[in-house]
Amino acid sequence: MQHLSGMDRARNALEKGERFPVGALQAVVADSWQRCREGGLDPRGMPLHSVVAFSDVRRRREAAASMRRLALAEMQLLHSQIAGSNFMIALGDADGIVLDTISDQEFADSAAGRSIIPGSMWNEDERGTNALGLAAMTGKPVAIYGREHYFACHGHLSCMAAPVFNSQGELLGLLDASCAHEARQEHTHALVRMAASQIENGLVFQEFSGNFVFAFHPRVEYLDTLSAGLISVSPGGDITSINRSGRALLAGLPATLGSHFDALFESGFGAAMDGLLSGVIIRIRDRAGSSVFMACRQIAQGRSSPPRQGSLSVPTLLPKQGLPEFVCEDGVLRRAIANLADAVALEMPVHITGETGTGKELMARHIHHLSRRKGEFVAINCGAVPEELFISEIFGHEPGAFTNARDKGAPGLARAAHRGTLFLDEVADIPLAAQTSLLRFLDNMEVRAVGAHKTEKVDVQIVSATNRDMEEMVAQRLFRADLYYRLNAFAVHLPALRARTDFAAIVRHLMEAMAPGTPITDAAIAGLSRRKWPGNVRELRSVLQRALVGRHADYLDEDCFEGAKSEAESVGDCCEECRNRPLSRARCEEIRSVHRRLDGNISKAARELGLSRTTVYKHVLGLQDHK
Repeated sequence: MQHLSGMDRARNALEKGERFPVGALQAVVADSWQRCREGGLDPRGMPLHSVVAFSDVRRRREAAASMRRLALAEMQLLHSQIAGSNFMIALGDADGIVLDTISDQEFADSAAGRSIIPGSMWNEDERGTNALGLAAMTGKPVAIYGREHYFACHGHLSCMAAPVFNSQGELLGLLDASCAHEARQEHTHALVRMAASQIENGLVFQEFSGNFVFAFHPRVEYLDTLSAGLISVSPGGDITSINRSGRALLAGLPATLGSHFDALFESGFGAAMDGLLSGVIIRIRDRAGSSVFMACRQIAQGRSSPPRQGSLSVPTLLPKQGLPEFVCEDGVLRRAIANLADAVALEMPVHITGETGTGKELMARHIHHLSRRKGEFVAINCGAVPEELFISEIFGHEPGAFTNARDKGAPGLARAAHRGTLFLDEVADIPLAAQTSLLRFLDNMEVRAVGAHKTEKVDVQIVSATNRDMEEMVAQRLFRADLYYRLNAFAVHLPALRARTDFAAIVRHLMEAMAPGTPITDAAIAGLSRRKWPGNVRELRSVLQRALVGRHADYLDEDCFEGAKSEAESVGDCCEECRNRPLSRARCEEIRSVHRRLDGNISKAARELGLSRTTVYKHVLGLQDHK
């Protein structure tokens, strides 16, 4: 006879309408199953997917604004702690209606992720046994693992939820972490409970900024932990709030709001303040005779305060060190660079293609890193160098070799890149006259400066990049075929941002670099992902920067991007320098229009417009400075 586990026996009993086996389930789960059964829910059926109107979501967000601001910061921290584990963190209000989510891309794209969205209702009556609904119902932390969910279709999920209360003990909201059951982490439930406690403590400081806030605990080393009691006191000594840890530590005493400090502690309020306001830790007895340590963590507004550890602050716009140089979770991109290290080890020239702003220079620098070369990474924008100076810029020149030559000559960029990498950006703009010299250099790696007689051998990794169709240029005899094939020994194509499957990861990476720790919700990312992004990552970065500058809270949600247009839509197709200069904008738009019509050919655009190549490049640079 086959041995069945306790859960197997419980599920069989549930689906057959029989009594649940004793001890097979958590009591909270057994009670929930029974209520769901009595409510007529079919465990083998599908739950209802009720979603309230977004106007209602907005109203609920506004009602819970203080809690939501603190919660989103904790959700971002939770995400950083468990990212990559196929998780979603959700914030619900007291009714179990989801307000916001922050998740891994994999979970967000799953059926479960698509059902946990702002406005979705997770009450037990419709969704069956689930952590969010049970935490709302019981007011206690709950973890529901796998097949403990009432509906069999949720058997592959685990969810952990904890309630968030205000200082009056009223339920404000719910924090939930959900994951694929196989990705379950045992410590996640503890992390969720800790995050809920942090939110509650943050509310004490936030809502009672005009009061003193004291931390207390029987052990001094616990004063700056979640185990510490927090009590806010008015300047007159009246108790205005006590957190859950504080209520537990003062059990049996009249720890009610409105009571006086003297009713809880033997030392009078005035005597205690003398020590607390000096910034030291005092020892004091409560009215039950227990000794506790106490420290001031906030002084009423308008008075200087001793530093409070763990205080919340608005993240500053500073880069974070140690991050990867670029996000590479997209399957197409991963396959494109799968053999890149081997190609670099063989010293093959690498040719990078992709639209403007897809990250070509970042990839070039990555190639330099892979090569482990000790020389420099030297970049040249081939379209920015005057045609008559291109050869001397690359190979150098002797003193007085030509009119306006430098008095002391110049070594050239190829020599500067010796034992390093030479990055030929916008390689399609190399003048035809210079292409022969470059081809000869690639064949033998020998450099001869303009005006010199001797050649010099160099060791250089060649990387080139363009956003133009080089094969078409070769067909039109605008670029030498032999040079193109030499440069294109190993090709890497960077997908456009709109085609990337790792869009959310790119957004979070940019956010962490610009404003470390600032949350951005899944709903905001979903809205951004629906744009066309003609400027790719560079445009995305600008949109995020504007949202950060214009935000009214410590997070970004979909409202921060509402009504915002893409750069091209909002101000026309012009460069940053001309953007706010009406007299220059029309001319800039004309230059860029001609440049685009001529397939990005700088030389042709300059001739048609009667301008120098440098002037044309200056105006189109705004679309080409992020590779």
